[in-house]
Amino acid sequence: MHRTPTPRFRRSQLAAAVLALASITAAHAGNAAPAARYVSASHAPSTTTQLPRGVTPLHYIVSIKPDAAAATFKGEAAIKVAVDTPTASITFNALNLAFSAAAIEGQGGSKQVTRKIEFDADKQTATVHFAEPLAKGEYLLRIDYTGKIGTQATGLFSLDYDTPQGRQRALYTQFENSDARSMLPSWDEPDYKATFALDVVVPSNQMAVGNMPIARSEEMGYGMKHVYFATTPRMSTYLLFFGLGDFERATKMADGTEIGVITKRGALAQSRFALDESAALLREYNDYFGVRYPLPKLDNIAAPGRSQFFGAMENWGAVFTFEYGLLLDPAISTQADKENIYTTLSHEMAHQWFGDLVTMRWWDDLWLNEGFASWMESRTTERLHPEWNTALSSVGGRESAMSQDALRTTHPVVQRIATVEQASQAFDGITYQKGEAVIRMLEAYVGADTWRTAVRSYMRKHAYGNTVSNDLWREVDAAAGKPVSAIAHDFTLQPGVPMITVGDAVCRKGRTRVTLTQTEFSKDQPDKKPLSWKVPVIASTVGNGKLAKVVLKNGKATLNVPGCGALLVNAGQSGYYRTLYAPANTRALAGSFARLAPIDQLGLLADSQSLGMAGLQDPAAFLELVKATPLSADPQVLGRVAGAMGGLYEQYAGDAVRQQAFGRFAMARLAPMMAQTGWEARSGEASSVATLRGQLIAILGDMGEPGVIAEARRRYAASEQAGEQAAMPAPLRRTILGVVAQHADAATWEQLHAKAQREKTPLVKNQLYDLLASTDDAALAQRALALALTDEPGVTNSPAMISRVSRRHPELAFDFALAHLEQVNARIDASSRSRYFPRLAAGSAQPEMIAKLEAYAQANLPASARGDADSSVAGIKYRIKVRAERLPAVDAWLAKQTG
Repeated sequence: MHRTPTPRFRRSQLAAAVLALASITAAHAGNAAPAARYVSASHAPSTTTQLPRGVTPLHYIVSIKPDAAAATFKGEAAIKVAVDTPTASITFNALNLAFSAAAIEGQGGSKQVTRKIEFDADKQTATVHFAEPLAKGEYLLRIDYTGKIGTQATGLFSLDYDTPQGRQRALYTQFENSDARSMLPSWDEPDYKATFALDVVVPSNQMAVGNMPIARSEEMGYGMKHVYFATTPRMSTYLLFFGLGDFERATKMADGTEIGVITKRGALAQSRFALDESAALLREYNDYFGVRYPLPKLDNIAAPGRSQFFGAMENWGAVFTFEYGLLLDPAISTQADKENIYTTLSHEMAHQWFGDLVTMRWWDDLWLNEGFASWMESRTTERLHPEWNTALSSVGGRESAMSQDALRTTHPVVQRIATVEQASQAFDGITYQKGEAVIRMLEAYVGADTWRTAVRSYMRKHAYGNTVSNDLWREVDAAAGKPVSAIAHDFTLQPGVPMITVGDAVCRKGRTRVTLTQTEFSKDQPDKKPLSWKVPVIASTVGNGKLAKVVLKNGKATLNVPGCGALLVNAGQSGYYRTLYAPANTRALAGSFARLAPIDQLGLLADSQSLGMAGLQDPAAFLELVKATPLSADPQVLGRVAGAMGGLYEQYAGDAVRQQAFGRFAMARLAPMMAQTGWEARSGEASSVATLRGQLIAILGDMGEPGVIAEARRRYAASEQAGEQAAMPAPLRRTILGVVAQHADAATWEQLHAKAQREKTPLVKNQLYDLLASTDDAALAQRALALALTDEPGVTNSPAMISRVSRRHPELAFDFALAHLEQVNARIDASSRSRYFPRLAAGSAQPEMIAKLEAYAQANLPASARGDADSSVAGIKYRIKVRAERLPAVDAWLAKQTG
């Protein structure tokens, strides 16, 4: 065997180049970012940091030589730093890195090697000590080190995948929130922005990808090349990216930027939709933000596999996305997949401004990244694809947030983050969906044009910098000419969901007068003293169409609404609050339900169901709305009804007699929808109809509806015959297989298992292993769990299979994972371990699970990392309460219907 020599990096040239920099500039071809000179005051003293102050990075030159087969890498970092206060040591972040040498050089040529290097594993830091103190000034810190390449999506990691030519391995990075430190010694906190020049030594036949275009590439012989990427603009460490593999790339130009998609070889055709839509999105965002995208290229990189923590990552200029979130495979992809890919694209591209160009100062304000990207994704999808009618989905996002926000374990949108674990747990429904809902409410309050003016000003003033929420509110106040920040503070600095109680309405002279009272909606603290909010309220009367607006302050307001019909509060559903009506108005709205706009039908259904399950009104009120929903309603409204029926059916799990009674009512209600929608797609049907078809089949399959199960089995059997693939068309393939797998016997399960073993396409393979874990049969579920811990499914499928089992068998999945703790932990992203186990238990309604989960958290999680465990416990308790206290009222209503 011929051994390839290790290349020598040009250290003297590297040092000279860095020290010669009089200022830090983003030197790259094409779009040039403005020069970014370090100013010590920019790292605000009020900013949270886990690192000592006084030393600030300005520019990194990072050289990496990965050995994918050995799962290791060699690295050299040359970091230009500014020392503000004389010091004999420098502390920075480092995780699982081994240093072989470290030294520091001053501008006058002075040089010191380190006297001592100390690592603190708990703090994830390294401290280099010098014999002589460093005076104030700029220095070059050089470190030689080695590290490990992981198998889960954190740090620098590998993903293996099958191809017709054999097994392949690709490398990628994932650094958010705090994992850049595992590939390079760094000040791995968002406020320590710097520029980065990355170079890598890699196989000549593979493609290397970074944030910036390749500046030059040099063949080294021995099948290796040295690739140098252009220098990035000033940015946070968590946005750095490196990828390597047998890739293909397609490009197109948009507004002077090269848009690219990168896939494993052979999958490029499946990325065409993503490429075309990315170009349109870039043009839209350039216009909306009023600040052009500043990098010369923007790639979307598709990777096989998946994570339990994230689906895509907004690395500046090099967005990473798992294949299911970027590629459309004509054999298996659905309309829902297409829309999900679009929302992923629009979310991650919005981050190129909200998050990358302007970054939150610390993780407390993570919502400035995620809430805004979620809002921008929704706004842009509505604008560029109105045919999908995704405006209605805003109600679902708001409901997801309220479900979490109404439990005692909730937290404010702007929250105190002290540790890495807490930062990881901040990526939740409050940060994303509540953040989005609050933005939507404030935009409706000030007007879309005013809101955009504020956003543009915020972008211009803070480009390449870091912000806190008040930086945005100042711009909104200025643009609106009124104190919007007072409302914003109420909804972002305190937790919870306001509840507006609507008094008896009185109509005189063509106007309805009503008193509104604000309390708080809580699912598990009925006697809680309510918080106070300033709440923008929009109302109308059914049939009139004219809106009345008021900001409810100090708990009360009087509203005069044009017209004398049934009163609808939160008309248009832009408000983040629950609405509780007087009984007479509840009945009037039910009687007028078919005349409401679809978005208001969704909002009324959501409020009614949630209030009923929380004991704040009779659950029968929601069921009456279900009865009042016409078959002519928007498909998304019908889908909401179907989903609610499925959720209530699941609440009866474990009580076969009562579940069957509710199931008969639910199936009778859903059967006409299924008959109207049909199994076969019709020419020209709306995309929402295709989505509804899949929803109805899946939900009726969950309920055990005999006709749906029989038809799914018939189509599956037919598709196995030569020439009969049309029996299971691509848009229904996953849904039909899901019904078949859920109700599979041992022989069918083995047949699906054999398919999974033969499959070479990662997207299809992942779905098949999911199916094996989705069975109702406990014995087959146990077999799926055992299979998950073998090498067969692949390391990223293993935790996904256990999670899938937990949807139908939470106790079984949790007990299994706990019994195999070490093996399961080895298959989970390190950043999501504190979330994974609690989520396995979250669907349980068994009192015994509470004690198990609390014991797990006590034994395995630090107190600062128990947020998800506490939330799961609260959810289990609420589910038990609903079964004991609310379902009897549903039983009574059902008895009246059948009596």
